[in-house]
Amino acid sequence: MPMFKPISESEATGKVKEVFDEIKNARKITNVPNFWKYLANSPETLERTWNSLKQVMKEGALDSVTKELIYVAVSITNSCEYCTRSHTAAAKKKGATDEMVKEMIEVVGIANQNNKLVEAYQVEVDDIYK
Repeated sequence: MPMFKPISESEATGKVKEVFDEIKNARKITNVPNFWKYLANSPETLERTWNSLKQVMKEGALDSVTKELIYVAVSITNSCEYCTRSHTAAAKKKGATDEMVKEMIEVVGIANQNNKLVEAYQVEVDDIYK
């Protein structure tokens, strides 16, 4: 059960309305996703998070599909269903294929497995990796 209720688009005013409108324009969507509606309970957090996301997720040395797939991988590892689903949809909207998503999931699985084995065996880092 959520601690706060989402701020609907019809209730949004001031800074919240501005950010909601920017999110819809930037993402070419007609409805603000729930994540942003809940963050709108704190307009400062909403604005800061949106600005940070725009900055980090923009095209750079990594293309936008790769960034979305990394976001999905971390979301899977953190067991965040909302982020896993929303960023998988975003990755597909930007050109990721089902095959790319499946392969990324396989990488997440083997990385998590091997990370746990390394930690369990307390494997020392090889000198060549230092």
